[in-house]
Amino acid sequence: MSSRWVDVVVVGNGVLGLSTAVRLAGRDPGVRVAVVGPAGRDRGASVAAGAMLNCFGEVTTDTGAHPAGRARFFIARQALDEWPGWLDALVELAGPEAAAVRETSVAGTVVVLSGRSGRVATANFAAIEAALVEHGEPHESVAVEDVAGLTPEFGAHPSRAVHLPREGAVDARAVMAALEAAARRLGVDIVDAIVRELLVDAGKVRGVRLTDGETIAAGTAVLAAGSASGALAQAVLPPGAVPPVLHGTGLALLVEPPPSGPRHVLRTPNRAGSCGLHLVPATDPLYAGATNIITPDPAPGPDIGSSQTLLRMLCEQFDHHLADCHVHRWLCGARPVTADGFPLIGGCSIDGLVLATGTHRDGFHCSPVISTHIADIVLGDSTDDRFDRFAPERPPIEAMPLEQAITEAIDHETDAHYEYGLTLPYWLDEDEVRAHIRQRVRRVYEHLDTALLPETVCITRAAVDPAREDLLDTYLRAARAYHADCKDHTDTATQERDSR
Repeated sequence: MSSRWVDVVVVGNGVLGLSTAVRLAGRDPGVRVAVVGPAGRDRGASVAAGAMLNCFGEVTTDTGAHPAGRARFFIARQALDEWPGWLDALVELAGPEAAAVRETSVAGTVVVLSGRSGRVATANFAAIEAALVEHGEPHESVAVEDVAGLTPEFGAHPSRAVHLPREGAVDARAVMAALEAAARRLGVDIVDAIVRELLVDAGKVRGVRLTDGETIAAGTAVLAAGSASGALAQAVLPPGAVPPVLHGTGLALLVEPPPSGPRHVLRTPNRAGSCGLHLVPATDPLYAGATNIITPDPAPGPDIGSSQTLLRMLCEQFDHHLADCHVHRWLCGARPVTADGFPLIGGCSIDGLVLATGTHRDGFHCSPVISTHIADIVLGDSTDDRFDRFAPERPPIEAMPLEQAITEAIDHETDAHYEYGLTLPYWLDEDEVRAHIRQRVRRVYEHLDTALLPETVCITRAAVDPAREDLLDTYLRAARAYHADCKDHTDTATQERDSR
């Protein structure tokens, strides 16, 4: 098959891939850049995203507990500062095709604590309030009766609400169109194809091979293919070198707005094992979401149980009038979620291979900052050391002690039981439910012997598929061996250097 040659091939045409290509071509017109990805972006997270520009709205009890969590927070806060200027730059670069970017953006987010909130969401709401005060972020507590678009069922009446004026949302579909238009105007080669494998020889990137057999030669490859990145990276890197990338299936829908819809983004804190419920008026029709079901392999679509639960909770906790509204379009994408819950950003031991994936819920919001960092790496400029925490070749990040991870996982699973419809007779205490969950969760964590985040370990909940636990166990065993070996080599090199 024929072959073409570029300086940089970007694998993945989502928001990170296109943003990186625009950054590279805009900063150095002499660099030949190609972006490879299927035009339909089937199951892509970017085109299914609500594109909430939320930094503080995403805060959880764990955000500030570990240096990696704090680094991710400050990157997200920088992105919040950069989005207005980034939108202006896109409009200028893309021309008339980008007009919808400004027209559909919405300012302001209202975070509500629903009457149906469990332990996890309630604690996360308190964490959001504490972070707002700690970092001096503008905010205002508002009466729940004054929040436009909030008419929940009686039993789910919210107790608290806080308005974040600097946060909001953009229309993901409009931003993606603007990015592609900007890339084309800057001379980026947009290739409608799927990458089958990375081509590596003698420890250096040589290009990529597409599914039709064509090759694209390149000295640098940026792997930004979302949840598909894991398999491509694992094929060229040693077992255990990089945390595997799992698939977080997110279901959302575009729905006819109710008579009195929200004026701002309306959302809950992040919930048990999932993201927050949200309504986003940046789109027409209204965007409503979302689920986050993590699986080791790509799912063909959302499962019926989580879909039914999402629809019920949207009506119960936000607006019961949604039940009378018509669905215009279903959206489903797979978020890239690493086994340790933190992104894979930066270069690795293969010369010329740079990763930009594993961003979970932060990819769209953080894309202005991440794409700048990736362009810095490729162009050899000074880089942001906050990203050092997310170097792809690393041992799994343990953001909390093992016992705390077990306790949090029990809280997540207990809350999830209630969200999915669990009710108890008056003579049965919740402690009995928690004791049943505790037995299984403790067994899993003690077997893995690693404090992975509860959301990740929740993939083992499907008892019908014991291979899920085996996947984590196999990775952790390989990671311990690989990184211990790397440390031995590093220690030996240090001793030899010091002896000279």
